[in-house]
Amino acid sequence: MKHRLSTHVEREMERRGIPLAVVRAVLDAPAQIVPEHGEVVCYQSQVEINGKPYLVRVMVNDEVSPPKVVTAYRTSKINKYWQTT
Repeated sequence: MKHRLSTHVEREMERRGIPLAVVRAVLDAPAQIVPEHGEVVCYQSQVEINGKPYLVRVMVNDEVSPPKVVTAYRTSKINKYWQTT
């Protein structure tokens, strides 16, 4: 599925050191999709960046066509966000 990147997310990816390839990989095959706020859902996957484990969280508005990526960030606090079932 094609996603449209907002200018905000492009700036945030650069500022936070998240490569576009990592965001695309999460969007193409997220390990989890969890509800967030309102129309926004979070696509997330555990990845390794510069030899360290992170959870990359990509916030997507799936209610528009094409879906719009509103922001993305990485966190080392994997257990805080990872959904166990």
